[in-house]
Amino acid sequence: MLRQIAAVTLLNFKSLPNRLWPSLVIVVGMACVIAVLISMLSLTTGYVESEMKAGDPGRAIVIADGVENENASSLTRDQANMIMDAPGIKKDADGSVVAESEVMVGAPVTRKTGIRTYLLIRGFGSKGVELRPEFKIIAGRMFHPGAQEMIIGKAGQDQFAGMAIGDKIILPNGQWPIVGVFSTNGDILEGELLADRDTLMAAVKRTAFNSVLARLAPGPGAMELLKNALTGNPALSVIAERHSTYYEHFSAPNAILFSAVAYVVGGIMALGALFGALNTMYAAVSARSREIATLRAIGFGALPVAVSVVTESLLLALSGALIGSAIAWLLFNGSQKAYFNNVFDLKVTPGLIGLGFAWALAVALLGGLLPSIRAARLPIVDALRAT
Repeated sequence: MLRQIAAVTLLNFKSLPNRLWPSLVIVVGMACVIAVLISMLSLTTGYVESEMKAGDPGRAIVIADGVENENASSLTRDQANMIMDAPGIKKDADGSVVAESEVMVGAPVTRKTGIRTYLLIRGFGSKGVELRPEFKIIAGRMFHPGAQEMIIGKAGQDQFAGMAIGDKIILPNGQWPIVGVFSTNGDILEGELLADRDTLMAAVKRTAFNSVLARLAPGPGAMELLKNALTGNPALSVIAERHSTYYEHFSAPNAILFSAVAYVVGGIMALGALFGALNTMYAAVSARSREIATLRAIGFGALPVAVSVVTESLLLALSGALIGSAIAWLLFNGSQKAYFNNVFDLKVTPGLIGLGFAWALAVALLGGLLPSIRAARLPIVDALRAT
């Protein structure tokens, strides 16, 4: 049986040059499907990865109850102080807590594509850098506390115009020069501007903070200790969770949206590729009907003939998937995307490539199954009499 399958399959591929253009329909169609699917899913992968990089499980974030993210949160100074006095937060050698309240405001900027939008400015306090060991200045210098200065993330500098060192950001109280560029290992923070918190709040006349970020104390129970202390305080109405958990919740809706669009578009294209594969394989079976009948007449079974047709469909589809994956990786892997205020790199991962090959296999099996059954059931006498 295996020898027969190998022999018939080999005959199929030897005849491919005579069926080159119809066979290319499967290859090109599948390449388009997989390239589009992987490139669109790379948006989801890159977005989620950049969000998750920003979420350190060793940190906790506290925001007001009833809001979905820190942008919409508001905490008074007294509330922020009560939060930072709660147990479960790490303390430095001098007894000060490794925590601080942060503020976020928007600044009008222009993307390099010419589109006007807003870029987030995050106010850092004295513990801002200590809370984020991944933070580092890669050009220029850090802003001076109390000064009207800003630094820009590497990703933000790549996406937005007027973000070079020496350029100025306009706020209600005047111009703020950019004095440095920072990196945070490719996380979502790299798409933001940073400034001194208290100076920023005075400039925009803000008295409330958006969130409190804290380094958790050593030990497995620190997060629960902090959460219980805050939820048990009647003067507070807040949500406390690990920074990593916060970003999981924050990124989930957009990730679902990106994935849904990718699968809908990919599914429509895959349906087209399926019909292309069906037509191509039916045409191949019709063109080789006398050859198939001859093989059957000299003792080859129906199953080897059917398997050979499916195998041809699979290998043509996998060739297309390989080409499509290569195109998606070359064009999109590592390329940068700005989604509203978020800036991140697209990621074509081995998992996405594997998913692409799985889609190609499924389409090829469906596209080759019915033609293979037709080939196996082809009447021998009628086929031999055909021209």
